[in-house]
Amino acid sequence: ACPRVSSGDRWVSVGSLFWGSAGSPGLMRCFRTISSLLLGGFGVVSTVLQIVKESQQQHGLRHGDFQRYRGYCSRRLRRLRKTLNFKMGNRHKFTGKKVTEEILSDNRYLLLILMDAERAWSYAMQLKQEANTEPRKRFHLLSRLRKAVKHAEELERLCESNRVDAKTKLEAQAYMAYLTGMLRFEHQEWKAAMEAFNKCKTIYEKLANAFTEEQAVLYNQRVEEISPNIRYCAYNIGDQSAMNELMQMRLRSGGTEGLLAEKLEALITQTRAKQAATMSEVEWRGRTVPVKIDKVRIFLLGLADNEAAIAQAENEETKERLFESLLSECRDAIQAVREELKPDQKQREHSLENDSGKVSNIQYLHSYLTYIKLSTAIKRNESMAQSLQKALLQQQRSDEDGKRSPRPQDLIRLYDIILQNLVELTQLPGLEEDKNFQKEIGLKTLVYKAYRCFFIAQSYVLVKKWSEALVLYERVLKYAREVQSGAGAHRNSLKELPDVQDLITQVNAEKYSLQAAAILDANDPHETESPSQVKDGKPLSERFETFCLDPSLVSKQVSLVHFPPGFQPIPCKPLFFDLALNHVAFPPLEDKVEQKAKSGLTGYIKGIFGFKS
Repeated sequence: ACPRVSSGDRWVSVGSLFWGSAGSPGLMRCFRTISSLLLGGFGVVSTVLQIVKESQQQHGLRHGDFQRYRGYCSRRLRRLRKTLNFKMGNRHKFTGKKVTEEILSDNRYLLLILMDAERAWSYAMQLKQEANTEPRKRFHLLSRLRKAVKHAEELERLCESNRVDAKTKLEAQAYMAYLTGMLRFEHQEWKAAMEAFNKCKTIYEKLANAFTEEQAVLYNQRVEEISPNIRYCAYNIGDQSAMNELMQMRLRSGGTEGLLAEKLEALITQTRAKQAATMSEVEWRGRTVPVKIDKVRIFLLGLADNEAAIAQAENEETKERLFESLLSECRDAIQAVREELKPDQKQREHSLENDSGKVSNIQYLHSYLTYIKLSTAIKRNESMAQSLQKALLQQQRSDEDGKRSPRPQDLIRLYDIILQNLVELTQLPGLEEDKNFQKEIGLKTLVYKAYRCFFIAQSYVLVKKWSEALVLYERVLKYAREVQSGAGAHRNSLKELPDVQDLITQVNAEKYSLQAAAILDANDPHETESPSQVKDGKPLSERFETFCLDPSLVSKQVSLVHFPPGFQPIPCKPLFFDLALNHVAFPPLEDKVEQKAKSGLTGYIKGIFGFKS
């Protein structure tokens, strides 16, 4: 059934809009009815921003594919021109046409101009991605942005008509201001760009307050998109406080996207590079080391900011992203130091001999950066372990959400990695003789060993291995008491670690629960072996009276009978023995036997031929 549109007391089918003939009266009447209902604009059916966002999300921009979106805009323009019979000439000759207020009988004329602007904008964004490797494409980028602004101005001019509602007029103004701000942003005209973005932001904020919550979500998303651009423009104009706000926006949103992403990262790097010019050395564990590599200077200057950002992260996803970013920067700095170490290998070995084992400055700097990397990896794994512990204790997830519930085995792997990182810390060059450092790492190792042992015991509890779990709980208490007795002067370094006293309290509670469960499990008379797990090896022919779920019955190696069958005793044929034969005396037969045998040649021949006498 085709949808119908109400016009007074009559209902007009919208199906004729697509399937009716071009000159039919019903089609023209339907056109006029829809146009009068929509007031020639997008207001009743959908908004400008909604059309743009839905088209972008469904045709490539969800994955940043601007070329695919540009192709979609071109195809939709061709369909619109063909449907509206608004062709620009033919294949042999171009005839330019302009949309005027007189022909605004259909809202699709406005959609035609909107798609023109979107196509030019998407081409500009595609060229922006390619301009990273081909700088000459930046000129074409600016040209397409100017074209997009031109189409947006034409859309705003047409929306001033009385046939367009007030909401669509405001959206057209906001759309034009947004594209104008992007063009001025690329030209680095910061004041003009900020004015355009502020105008766009003001309009969308007013629209968000005036309409329903569903529509307000779309407007607020656009406001959040352009807010970092406004602060970046303010920073370039001279507002130094904007830098902190940009960092907070970057932290809350989990990373900037689009137009500002590359510029903000470049700004942060540039700011740190200016500060790095004044940095010449770094002090770690009582030794001052000169820093001559620019990449290492920039990393060390931003280390405190990155750690503060991680501490202020609102969710685990953002914290994980910041950890990965910090580790990536640390690896780049370590690689830069390694490149400096390669040509200095012989000189470094000579310095080791002369200085009685004291490592060179560049090697000590390498150890310091490696210490930062391993410490950051430990903090990241510890943060993941804490989130898993909360989920494990709460057990709020159900099987309906499709996600696997956390298990103690998941935490064991994390603590294994942490212990491996601690072993690598003890082997850093230049710290072998540092007794305080080795003692500190030893205490941290005991703490994480205690937690690892605790979750191994928890995994044994799940499979009802009570004795193994109880032994492991005792080992946890042993590690925890060693930490408490050996902390002493190292309590400050252990403040960031989990509290072992809480672990001791939890282990004592678990021990009592474990003992009770073990007693109940041993005295349970109803606990029998599951029939599905009975494996007596008997074939099917010998266990018809017993129910057993045997998966082998549906396999190719089914056991039905014993084959080959075993030997069974059977009665044999009787044997007769003639016992009287041994006592019988037989008569002599000498008289029957020939006494003298024939001899000589004649007898031999006769014997051969069988002649007898």
